[in-house]
Amino acid sequence: MWELIATTASAFGLVFLAELGDKTQLLAMGFGARYPMRTVLLGLTLGFAAAGAVAAVVGGVLGAALPEQPIAIVGGILFLAFALLALRGLGRGADAVDDEMEHVVHTRNVVLSIALTIVLGELGDKTQLTTATLAARSNPIAVWIGATGGEVLAASIGALFGSRLGAHLNPDAVKIASAVLFALFGVLLLVSA
Repeated sequence: MWELIATTASAFGLVFLAELGDKTQLLAMGFGARYPMRTVLLGLTLGFAAAGAVAAVVGGVLGAALPEQPIAIVGGILFLAFALLALRGLGRGADAVDDEMEHVVHTRNVVLSIALTIVLGELGDKTQLTTATLAARSNPIAVWIGATGGEVLAASIGALFGSRLGAHLNPDAVKIASAVLFALFGVLLLVSA
């Protein structure tokens, strides 16, 4: 029992530290600036849980065999598509954006978009590799629980910072900043492929 607790705690701590300043924490900041925290936290949790499960189950066994180049190309293209989607509604008044956001936020599409973005952002990332390495040496379920908790906490800090910052920014500035972040990570993935 203590071994499982120690494994979970060490995975939590290692992955939390690895996630600080990571691209998914920056993406969480952008989401926090645009959407309500409850929606962002749900999307982050689903995304990190899925990415962590892949790392713990598949990554520990097949990590070296997964083709990096096709994954990076697909991820890069999807991030560029997200950049274009982030610019949707640019130039409309704040009331129109607020009305649109009220409608969009209450759908599962936002949560699923956040989760998918996180999964793509985590593919081959240092935290996913850390999770895979730990899962290969310890109980994969305990590692998955700890790693997911560490990632969610680190990203939540970014999302909270983004929500505080986003409350004082023009909605168009937030959309542009989100689009730039998505485009930057998309280009970086394509260049590294």
